Amino acid sequence: MEKENIAVGLDIGTTKIVAMIGKKNEYGKLEILGVGKSKSLGVARGVVNNITQTIQSIQQAVIEAEANSGYKINDVVVGIAGQHIRSIQHTDYVIRTNPEEVISGRDIQLLIDQVNKLAMLPGEEIIHVLPQEFKIDGQSEIKEPIGMYGGRLEASFHVVVGQASSIRNVGRCIQSSGIELSGLTLEPLASADAVLSQEEKEAGVALIDIGGGTTDLAIFKDGIIRHTAVVPFGGNVITDDIKEGCSIIEKQAELLKTKFGSAWPGENKDNEIVSIPGLRGRDPKEISLKNLSKIIHARVVEIIEQVFTEIKAYGHEDPRKKLIAGIVLTGGGSQLKHIKQLVEYITGMDTRIGYPNEHLAGNSSEEISSPLFATAVGLVMNSIENNSNSAYKIELKEVIVEAPRQVVFQQTIVEEKMETVSDAIEEEINLETETTENKIKRSFFDRYVEKIKDFLDNAE
Repeated sequence: MEKENIAVGLDIGTTKIVAMIGKKNEYGKLEILGVGKSKSLGVARGVVNNITQTIQSIQQAVIEAEANSGYKINDVVVGIAGQHIRSIQHTDYVIRTNPEEVISGRDIQLLIDQVNKLAMLPGEEIIHVLPQEFKIDGQSEIKEPIGMYGGRLEASFHVVVGQASSIRNVGRCIQSSGIELSGLTLEPLASADAVLSQEEKEAGVALIDIGGGTTDLAIFKDGIIRHTAVVPFGGNVITDDIKEGCSIIEKQAELLKTKFGSAWPGENKDNEIVSIPGLRGRDPKEISLKNLSKIIHARVVEIIEQVFTEIKAYGHEDPRKKLIAGIVLTGGGSQLKHIKQLVEYITGMDTRIGYPNEHLAGNSSEEISSPLFATAVGLVMNSIENNSNSAYKIELKEVIVEAPRQVVFQQTIVEEKMETVSDAIEEEINLETETTENKIKRSFFDRYVEKIKDFLDNAE
């Protein structure tokens, strides 16, 4: 039987933590086996600020995903974001020892390793080294150098840098949750994998992922990543503004934003009013929807303008760098009413809302196809690319233990079952070389058997 490649992505966001288990089906589409979601406590603006709370939230999401899928998670690919992320352009080269041999993947890896040794600012660490274009012996604009001849191999790189302590804190939370960290991916890159088509990346596109704590940007042109940035504002600051402006509690402000909020004030008439229950017997509050959308509009304009500044910094106004495919909005914030029209108005660029359904299997639920899960879907796709086997199926034969009054009878049943189980395991080990799967199964049975023994001892 062919071994399943089960991939797991973990999106540690400011408002929610999502654990997603998936695999590729026979049509090359992503089949989601299970999703676990928990409220994110201990994360602010994409950065962990309370280890204990974050561990609890991760465990909650992981347990839910395991229960929904029937798979046990070993390791995960995690998305990284936060205001500490920055990106730089860098050019480097290697002189090959034997120009008579064709360029191989080893030469490119050598070049990437060389860039990884770059000296960064104190406390910073390189997260990604992404090759853009290659030059061989002065011949430029080469996208695929493998198989070509040349002595000097040069490349321009997009290097993503982050704070070492923030990255280590994320790793610590995951290991303390009882799972391994198999890879780190920049969140805007994961979202881009999930919602952008290859044509858009070729034509030139800016992906804006509006999350709870941060707004992430990734710019592609000619199929290559050109610019990445993280703006430290997201949906949560809009909620805070509503809370302050309307003098209501956070829960009510979030509900108002999602149910009645609009980014375009002209849409609401002056007489449209929503009533909010008062606290502890106080009179209900009446809030004008026009005022509500004015509050939202002011903050959304600020976020979009900051992102647009980054797009200009990339050089969007240069005709050769023009983003023909415009902007794709994704993330929870993209579900705000009329945000697409507002973005088009501020930037003058074509805009669409990005859904991750293009890569998902046809039977996926509507919830998973929502822009909210774009990053998680992208992380699972990233894990599949690494050919990881991040989870295994839980196959348990239940041992039925009868009522405690028949202790002696029950003990013989259990001992017999224990013998059968251990015999089966011994046979399995003798027959084939011991694989990781066998080890996992064995340790699981050992623990199961110990639990039964403890139960019997207590019953006596």
